[in-house]
Amino acid sequence: MPTHLLARRSHKPRPALPLTEGVALERARVHEACGPARHSFALWLAAAAQGPVLWLSPPQAGRALNPAQAARPLNPDGMAGYASPARFLFVRTARTEDLLWAMEEALRSGAAPLVVAELAEPPAMTPVRRLHLAAEGGGRFGPAPLGLLLTPGAGGAQGIESRWHLAHAPGPGSSPAGRAPAGRGCWTLQRLRARTLPPRSWQVTRACAGGPLRAAPAADGAIPAAAAAAPTAGRLPQPQAPLAAPALP
Repeated sequence: MPTHLLARRSHKPRPALPLTEGVALERARVHEACGPARHSFALWLAAAAQGPVLWLSPPQAGRALNPAQAARPLNPDGMAGYASPARFLFVRTARTEDLLWAMEEALRSGAAPLVVAELAEPPAMTPVRRLHLAAEGGGRFGPAPLGLLLTPGAGGAQGIESRWHLAHAPGPGSSPAGRAPAGRGCWTLQRLRARTLPPRSWQVTRACAGGPLRAAPAADGAIPAAAAAAPTAGRLPQPQAPLAAPALP
């Protein structure tokens, strides 16, 4: 009985959501954003996408069991410079398990082209695999959705399609304190990990509030040590030294 394990036809690339020159994220997959400006990265995606945005987050400070893991609400005035706040639906969950379940169901439905989840720590491999499958199934009746995990520090979610690190940077015309004029912005964007692409760095600028993003390759292309020091979760364990032979009696 013949089998069809191999096919001569080429695999079609998945549709991608472009952010700016040379920067795009594949749809029907789950990605990760980390770094101090990761919320801005999520708002960039919201501005590039069309339709509603589902934003999932843990409880606010004061209601959370652990205040260190509480999420702060976004400022609508600050969001307006990226995307209309009316497009966002915010949902808070009591537990991380509930948050990941809600994200999985939202991706599977395909009702929102972008689903963002704020997490206190990177998830394990199994939940991320379930999110990938849900995102792939969500494109049956329209454009496939895209999932984005916001994680603190240098990230480290296992099995994600790509990992991005975003941090503010002083740009042309900045003051000696490193602050850009009102309405302008400058960021350093690093692609720390991707399944089919190498790590890379960009300098991203925006001339005015609501204006388009402009990306240029970083001068040195190097990834800062703080961003490159990703957690060791998901890596293969290193071989241990052999145990010493027991001493003779």
